[in-house]
Amino acid sequence: MRIFLDANILFSAAKSDGAVRRLLELLIAEGHVLCADGYVAEEARRNLAAKGPAGLTVLAALLDRLEVAPAQADPDSMAAAQALPEKDRPVLVAAARLKCAVLVTGDRTHFGAFYGGLLGGVAIHSPRSLAELLLPSR
Repeated sequence: MRIFLDANILFSAAKSDGAVRRLLELLIAEGHVLCADGYVAEEARRNLAAKGPAGLTVLAALLDRLEVAPAQADPDSMAAAQALPEKDRPVLVAAARLKCAVLVTGDRTHFGAFYGGLLGGVAIHSPRSLAELLLPSR
């Protein structure tokens, strides 16, 4: 399955050796394709530089293991994206553009209402709900 990672997922996985990093490792080991684009990668880099610069090296290594596409600026090209704040629209559009079945995000404020459902044909999941869906025996 193709899974798009929001910037907060990249940030969490790079900043600490915790549950999110383990989730990504398990997903990769299970053969899932993890995806990102330049928009979320840059946001994660910027936030790590400000809040956890030691994680920048981990982020670079993680991005090397993902399918990372260039950012494309046309967040208004998808009607469903209008349900999100302007800064989050490019995330959903990128997930759809990269043909990801799932977008995983920890952003409960803006994506939480969509957790477990579809938005623009992309299933929206928290890290926990994705783990429960794809790795139930772990």
